[in-house]
Amino acid sequence: MRVVAEAGDTVDSLCQQHLGRTGGVVEQVYDLNPGLAALGPTLHMGTVVILPDVELITAPVSEPLRLWD
Repeated sequence: MRVVAEAGDTVDSLCQQHLGRTGGVVEQVYDLNPGLAALGPTLHMGTVVILPDVELITAPVSEPLRLWD
């Protein structure tokens, strides 16, 4: 999936917005987009970012931490 960054977007915010999570996904985004990390933490408006297909996200979703039973 291709998305276009808006003002103030980060890779984390794009992952959360379009894929619903960041865990295990951000690393895949950087693998799919060589040179993206060199742009810095905040993306320039108009930067095209390739996100992984939801079906191909390999990192498991961890269970929520329960502090009290």
